Amino acid sequence: MGLSQSKRPVVLIVEDELLLRMNAVEMIEAAGFEAIEAANADEAIDILESRRDITVVFTDIQMPGSMDGLKLARAVRGRWPPIKIVATSGHVDVAETDLPDGGRFLPKPYSPHQITGVLRELIGG
Repeated sequence: MGLSQSKRPVVLIVEDELLLRMNAVEMIEAAGFEAIEAANADEAIDILESRRDITVVFTDIQMPGSMDGLKLARAVRGRWPPIKIVATSGHVDVAETDLPDGGRFLPKPYSPHQITGVLRELIGG
């Protein structure tokens, strides 16, 4: 058998706080998407380099490591232009001009309805 790719859109969730990441995974999977987890931007880049099926990167802005969520968003846009970007934060207010073209900002705390709406809007589903 070959590699089986998910028929559901794949969302890479980048969140350093475990409980928030688990909550985001639960909401995104309940909305009908496949969720993959990364604890920081470096882990996210490794995953993006190894998988070609990621549709959306859903990233926290404030994270430890070599880059924050805004730098990650710019890196994703530069290397993987088709991937959609959603940035989230409970501490930082972000203008759409702070994100790469087409990126969306979702303030924390977010609801399952908000996540579903933004993801469906971005992927046209």
